[in-house]
Amino acid sequence: MRKIFLLLSFSFFVINAFAQNFPFGAVTFDDNNFDRNKIDSNANAVVLKEFGTSSIQISDRTGSFELIFEYHVKIKLYSKEGFKKANVVIPIYKDGTREEFLNTIKASTFNFENGRFVETEMDKKAIFTEIKSRYWASTKFTLPNIKEGSIIEYSYRLESPNLFNFKTWEFQSDIPKVYSEYLAYIPAVYNYNVSLRGFYKLSNNKSEIARECLRVNGVPIDCSKIWYVMKDVPAFVEENYMTAASNFKSAIYFELSDWQMPDGRRQIYSKTWKDVDYELTSEKTLGSQMRRKDLFKETIPTITKSATDDLSKAKAVYEYIKKQIKWNNYYGTRSEDNIKKALDMRSGNVADINLSLIAALSAANLDTEAVILSTRDNGTVNKLYPIITDFNYLVAKVNIGDKSYLLDATDPLLPFGLLPLRCVNDQGRVINLKKASYWIDLTAFQKSTSSYIMDAKLNADGKITGTITIHNTGYEALNKRKEIKKYNSIDEYVEKLDERLPKLQILKHNIINIDSVEKTLTEIYQIDFSPMGSLGNDELNFSPFFINPIVKNPFNLNERTYPVDLGAASEERIIISIALPGKFDVKEKPKDLAIALPNSGGRYLLKTNIDDNLITFSQILQLSKAIYQAEEYPYLKEFYSKIIQNQKSDLLLKKVK
Repeated sequence: MRKIFLLLSFSFFVINAFAQNFPFGAVTFDDNNFDRNKIDSNANAVVLKEFGTSSIQISDRTGSFELIFEYHVKIKLYSKEGFKKANVVIPIYKDGTREEFLNTIKASTFNFENGRFVETEMDKKAIFTEIKSRYWASTKFTLPNIKEGSIIEYSYRLESPNLFNFKTWEFQSDIPKVYSEYLAYIPAVYNYNVSLRGFYKLSNNKSEIARECLRVNGVPIDCSKIWYVMKDVPAFVEENYMTAASNFKSAIYFELSDWQMPDGRRQIYSKTWKDVDYELTSEKTLGSQMRRKDLFKETIPTITKSATDDLSKAKAVYEYIKKQIKWNNYYGTRSEDNIKKALDMRSGNVADINLSLIAALSAANLDTEAVILSTRDNGTVNKLYPIITDFNYLVAKVNIGDKSYLLDATDPLLPFGLLPLRCVNDQGRVINLKKASYWIDLTAFQKSTSSYIMDAKLNADGKITGTITIHNTGYEALNKRKEIKKYNSIDEYVEKLDERLPKLQILKHNIINIDSVEKTLTEIYQIDFSPMGSLGNDELNFSPFFINPIVKNPFNLNERTYPVDLGAASEERIIISIALPGKFDVKEKPKDLAIALPNSGGRYLLKTNIDDNLITFSQILQLSKAIYQAEEYPYLKEFYSKIIQNQKSDLLLKKVK
């Protein structure tokens, strides 16, 4: 349906703090002509106004306490890249009979045509729901008739049985916001811990008492009516090497501490770790499964028969479990049913596999514990008080002598003691069946290394022939093994590799230790290539940066307000040696370079040397830390900028007559 509105001669765009919700469809001249340069000249779309409110009410639909969340937003679209904001996705949580209910969806597009605003209402048939998993669904819709310059507006109401987290409000999103306001009504019988995360602070914040906002069994309950306002909020731009964006976006979070009804009933949610330890170690799907040593009593002697010490025993058990249960790609801190079923079915979630590993290691008389954690894409956990729903993953910890090893048996290509990168996220909580739980740092135990050694010669026909040997360890080896395993054979992998390297031709290959994951992955390639741009018989011109060139700076933001998290320290070495047919002079070459990051954060060394008829070119790139703080970002950006600039140089050799 299309409606026409006369252009309003006054504006509702400039609103005072705590203005509460705004009328739907009240588009103005100021809305239509908002200058994005005021907030972000590169923005593809801008939130002009955004308002949300949450309250706890007794639902007419269920008769139970429900969290009622109402959302209303108006967005200006500036370019086709901004059209994605017209594709709206609303996640819906469901757990058996506890299910969120979405209703009252209203959406329209406004275009300014011939001096008037023309409204195109969204047809209700455009709304559909997609089931994502047994716990999540998504309601989706797309606003109609969008163009460059359109203003889109939509609102909805969500009823949720999940009172624990109230409703998080994100002030930051992937586009800038001119004005964002959130109003929360919290009944006096509920106590929430409230926290503001992120770099940016509130523009305004106030609270007052809302009398008799709720009735419980006929008893009137007052509410705290709290406003949170943030103005001129920059877009949150995601860049490489970061954990969950939710860790860094400016947002308001709520976590239920306790509730107390007028009749005296009380429920405490902010428990101590001592309380949680007892619950977890007593749970049938966690603690009870850690105790299932009986499942491995008969097989452990066979598994460990060749082991000469506790470390080799632990490695044997680890390899055994990796082969017994295939990961079904589900995370979890609890067994789906029990580990015996997972062993029988030879399939299970993360917890099934790693609880089986814990039980088997314990059966081998090794000191073993569980570690619950939150993956990198799930965010960091609250350490002030236990929030078990913050955790979504479980791994094993085995203690041998004075060393501890964190183990995840979900991936056959993971070597002993190396967690998948998804698990390297701040800290985890160690769960012991007999002792109090404690925090542990989740870090990569070894740095990621690569080395490329090329030994070649320049032939009379102008071609360079030789051998490239590549060694990888740590995450570099893991990623390379996964890449190779995608193909049906090594030959197919090498064929695709050859296609991706047009300057080189691979004549022969040999890849060693693909399945021996505890050893260094080694690739040996016999190659030939013609130097780029031969300038005649007496001169030779080519770029020595044909192995892993850095062509794009991974750090391009003017300012990054969150850390650069690589997961692990890394080192890459490249050594190229070319024997020349006779003596040559170096006429031009890349500048020898030695640059370093502050606080021993890393270094880059580049050197070219010619000795008689042998030219040697060497590079070392070291990043000595897994995490660089936001204030170190400018140094990283400049570090890579200098490397890239220097790699634009070629090597020019002239034959000595």
